[in-house]
Amino acid sequence: MVERLDDDRIAGREASLAAPERLRALERTGLGAEPDEGMERFARLAARLLGVPVALVLLLEEHRRVLPGMVGLDEPWASSRQGPLPPSLRRHGVVPTAMILCDDVRSAPSDRAAAVEGLGAVACAGMPLTDDRGNVLGVLAAIDTAPRAWSDQDVRALRDLAPACSGELRLRILTHTARKVRGRAQRAFERSQLLLRAADELGDTTGLAQVRRTVKELVTSDLKPAYVELVLVEGERMRRVIDTEDPSSLDVVYEEYELGSDWPTALAVRTDTLVEVPDTDALEHYAPEVRAAFSLLGLSSAVFVPLPGTRTPLGALVLGWDSTHEIDVVERAVLRSLAGYTARAVERAVFVDRRVQTAQALQQAMLTDLPRIPGLEIAALYRPAAQEDMVGGDWYDAYPLPDDGGRGAVAFTVGDITGHDIHAAVLMGQVRSMLRQADMDHSGHGPARAVTAFERANRELGVGASGTMLHAHLRRQARGWLLTWTNVGHMTPVVASAAGDTEQLREHDLLFHPELPDRPRTDHQRLLETGSTLLLFTDGLVEQRDHDLDTVVARAARLLAAGAREPLPDLLGAITDEVAGDAHDDDVVLLAVRLTGGRAA
Repeated sequence: MVERLDDDRIAGREASLAAPERLRALERTGLGAEPDEGMERFARLAARLLGVPVALVLLLEEHRRVLPGMVGLDEPWASSRQGPLPPSLRRHGVVPTAMILCDDVRSAPSDRAAAVEGLGAVACAGMPLTDDRGNVLGVLAAIDTAPRAWSDQDVRALRDLAPACSGELRLRILTHTARKVRGRAQRAFERSQLLLRAADELGDTTGLAQVRRTVKELVTSDLKPAYVELVLVEGERMRRVIDTEDPSSLDVVYEEYELGSDWPTALAVRTDTLVEVPDTDALEHYAPEVRAAFSLLGLSSAVFVPLPGTRTPLGALVLGWDSTHEIDVVERAVLRSLAGYTARAVERAVFVDRRVQTAQALQQAMLTDLPRIPGLEIAALYRPAAQEDMVGGDWYDAYPLPDDGGRGAVAFTVGDITGHDIHAAVLMGQVRSMLRQADMDHSGHGPARAVTAFERANRELGVGASGTMLHAHLRRQARGWLLTWTNVGHMTPVVASAAGDTEQLREHDLLFHPELPDRPRTDHQRLLETGSTLLLFTDGLVEQRDHDLDTVVARAARLLAAGAREPLPDLLGAITDEVAGDAHDDDVVLLAVRLTGGRAA
């Protein structure tokens, strides 16, 4: 008879199958109901050293046995490598904490052999396999299909082999733990990098839609949400920031709602707390439209983070996932920090948006109502830059000149003030008025005299405007209209004749600037025949990256000639669409005059 051999390392340990620490250790081994080369090797060694037909590395989970290492078992175990716990093991609910030695289970049944029950064992020997804290994870078992008296040599072989197998299990647990720690460290590093990028990239945003896009780009690679949105407080309501480049169906259906409503975003703002919806079951506490919104977007979970303001939150940042997602402590801290950076970007964007709206309103208000002049068709087009926060000093102007004998005379200007901000828009309005005044004060003289008078006032009064312009007078003659113009560093105007010929009026002087020395401005003249069309424009129409300027201007000239029979407003729109396109970086201004020979159009 062989005496019982208790292992001091597992004496006194909790032997419950359901012990949480034991189950966590089992999970960290990474082993399950699949063959594992390392465990298979230990099973083969046990079979060879003890001379048995069956040997197993058997792990005991809470509700099943799994066999990552196995020699000699037939189906169904050979394929499935798993099965339910035996009734006796379930009844007692404890793992074996001592060596198993049974010569014949038929004549002397033993609860200690319950782990291998149902595996065809007649004689069995086994040693507990433990982690470094003494938790029993399973058994290294040798099984014979006939009665057998286990020898001292058998026992020594099993006792030598089992610690090596336990050591392999412990190494796997440590590797898993180290990998998990490394993973956490890597995620912490990535999230610190995320916040550094947020501080950098959100610092350059100027519009609310750009803020939303930037936040989405920042979090997508790390937190991997399926949906990102920005909702802002406007009085007693909340409004979603719509990204016109990538609008969602939710933006249209639920763009606004009450701050006091049942939406999680509203709750996050009212309470100034992070609100989490970890799964769809949690939506039962919210209004039906919230559940409808989740369904519309295909979301299963979301988090709503208030954007900190000076007194109350500015709104909320929303991240949604298409699967169940619970945020951990690190994610919560990252989201709070990200919300802080986002809030500062929102404040700056709101400020810029208001300035831009003011400038655009000012700019639009100063665009001229075109005069009606007999014998002329006059049309103008102003199209702002594709980038919404760009406000420039581009302008056009047209007004009748003092009557000089009833023949009719009109002044035209197209210009561009240096800069793209509200200051440029304000200067544009001043230049426009000063030039008009100069034309009135120097009646009977050409446009060069008016421009010279403007430049003197610009310098002496400290207005400080700089830029380019083309200023022209058009006076009726017996055989057409006499065009007199001065080009102050501006784009070359184009004339298309009734016959379809085009000409660029290339004569020009330098741009205007208060610090440039006085230079005489030059008048140039050309008689335009009835049916001709004059086109003035700013550089926003023709300056394009990777395109030759002369080639683009020539293209605009051909379109002007080809549209001789089109209404001027339609023709200007077609030229702008064809030449500048939708993505022009600067404001586009066009002013066209067609000599009809009859009534004003």
